[in-house]
Amino acid sequence: MTSPDSPTRVDFDPGAMPSRDFYRVLNSVVVPRPIAWVCSRSPEGVENLAPHSFYTVACVAPPVVQFTSVGRKDSLNNIEATRDFTVNLTPEPLFEQVNATGTDFPPDHSEAQHAGVRLEPAGHVDAMRVAESPVAIECTLHATLSLGDCTLVFGRVVWISAWRSAVRDGRPRIEELRPLGRLGGNEWSTIGEIKEIRRIPYRNWTEDPSIGERLRGG
Repeated sequence: MTSPDSPTRVDFDPGAMPSRDFYRVLNSVVVPRPIAWVCSRSPEGVENLAPHSFYTVACVAPPVVQFTSVGRKDSLNNIEATRDFTVNLTPEPLFEQVNATGTDFPPDHSEAQHAGVRLEPAGHVDAMRVAESPVAIECTLHATLSLGDCTLVFGRVVWISAWRSAVRDGRPRIEELRPLGRLGGNEWSTIGEIKEIRRIPYRNWTEDPSIGERLRGG
């Protein structure tokens, strides 16, 4: 039951809306989304570079990342054919270039070339990486999964290459990476204010009742 003090709500029923309209709503709710800037190569040798904002870590051991191809895109076709690709971080200074590589160029065109993005060979897979991206994840195809009008692409991580200047205390640092994120519509985000907080062990909850009281506003 809704509390009388709760704000009024607008409801969105996927069964009563065109799928494209509900997709726009869903994109506006699942935010911010990291972007996989996927670089792949066609069997004919054409370099493809495209941003995919349905992207996450799928498994820790073995390390696997996953992005979703909404519809059948060149990235998916290339990866299925060659089985190698890189996922490049999308840095804020390349905002316009990242957006430009989302253009639906024909398969025989290189988005990187059109957008002025410099590519370089990856170190451990037969694919290119973005030279001006501070982090590149080198992957081989682990598996794909068809789900409705989408295909989930799982990449086995074989290597991560990061700029030395972006690494501190054994890991790449967010303030040096400056990643872009996707929001709803044509909206994008930057990292903004960085907040840091430790997870609260259960033992602390039992030993200090004031933790819960403070969170509940007591």
